[in-house]
Amino acid sequence: MNNIVLFEPEIPGNTGNIMRTCVATNTKLHLIKPLGFSLDDKYLKRSGVNYIDKLEYYTYENFEDFKNKNEGIYYYFTRYGKKPHTSFNYKNEEEKELYFIFGKESTGIPKEILKKDLEHCMRIPMTKNVRALNLSNAAAIVIYEALRQQDYNDLLRTEPHKGEDYLEN
Repeated sequence: MNNIVLFEPEIPGNTGNIMRTCVATNTKLHLIKPLGFSLDDKYLKRSGVNYIDKLEYYTYENFEDFKNKNEGIYYYFTRYGKKPHTSFNYKNEEEKELYFIFGKESTGIPKEILKKDLEHCMRIPMTKNVRALNLSNAAAIVIYEALRQQDYNDLLRTEPHKGEDYLEN
């Protein structure tokens, strides 16, 4: 199972967008406090409209609390990573929980956490003109790479509401 972990997220709109992506991809969301907003925030709800009730998410007091409650493979996304996100095998034949961990928008994941698992630190390749991608964009890029490698699991490949032949008609 795929999981997105947000370490101390600060911007409600980013988290709301990630919530929507999690519902669309059947991905669990983990939020590590402190949060820079209330989960009742109107901006959060606007971004995740009509989807939050379908979201499986958890909150944690701190990173230690998260680690104590979740076993699996942790992948850390940082602009200081030396490997591209596509260099890892996410096929998950061992059926372990995969955790894609993203840091807060202003400062990322603390160096003390990253240094303990340099093997799993990575970055999304980009030009030198940009320090980092928007958090919700980065999370979407990564979760869809994992799903691509997993042959999209049980995700729908056709639009369910207007019918499979909508474009042909």
